[in-house]
Amino acid sequence: MVDQLPIRLPRVLRDGDDAGAVDVLQEYFTRPLRKTGYLRTGALWDSWDPSGNRDRDANIFTAEDLVAVTLLSVQVPAQGAFFLLGENNAELNRLLADVGPDRDLSNEPDPFTPESPVWRLETALREIHGVGRTMASKLIARKRPRLHPIYDDVIGRELGTKAAHLEPVREALHDGELHVRLLDLRVRAGLDDAIPAIRVLDVLAWMQGKGYKPAL
Repeated sequence: MVDQLPIRLPRVLRDGDDAGAVDVLQEYFTRPLRKTGYLRTGALWDSWDPSGNRDRDANIFTAEDLVAVTLLSVQVPAQGAFFLLGENNAELNRLLADVGPDRDLSNEPDPFTPESPVWRLETALREIHGVGRTMASKLIARKRPRLHPIYDDVIGRELGTKAAHLEPVREALHDGELHVRLLDLRVRAGLDDAIPAIRVLDVLAWMQGKGYKPAL
């Protein structure tokens, strides 16, 4: 399976080192940083919902979403926030609703194209001042965490998806084998069900790109 995938798997997945993958996930999500004694802010991303309105606001970009992406080390600039929550908000919300409800990326049967609702939403977000590829992916992942993988330069480099990310990841997960394996790793690491399979993949890639080596 590995040789046929349209993405390059993180080393712990390529080598079949499930114990190493579990260690990486626990390091990211459950172990406090030595310097601060606190968890990584990224570890709080998946369940962060201070208002309790995340499900209700699934088709609405809110100020809370702009705060949420700061947990993943990006910040929408003031002018971008003005357009995202003001002038462009109704149109972006319409595009977000067109994406449909959150669901597992592995279950998407058809390739994503520029005409796909999620692609059109990403394009519209990236047209906003200060909202590039990385920030757009994190905003969409905030609203559709099981459907849209997070992208940044580190993840793109490790997965080999700098040219295109969403469709190669969908294709890699589509036969279900990798999706099931990622969910099994989540269980073995003792993580919350709120963390989707695609998030497990992006964390394994990101931690490898940042130089973390499993302590096993």
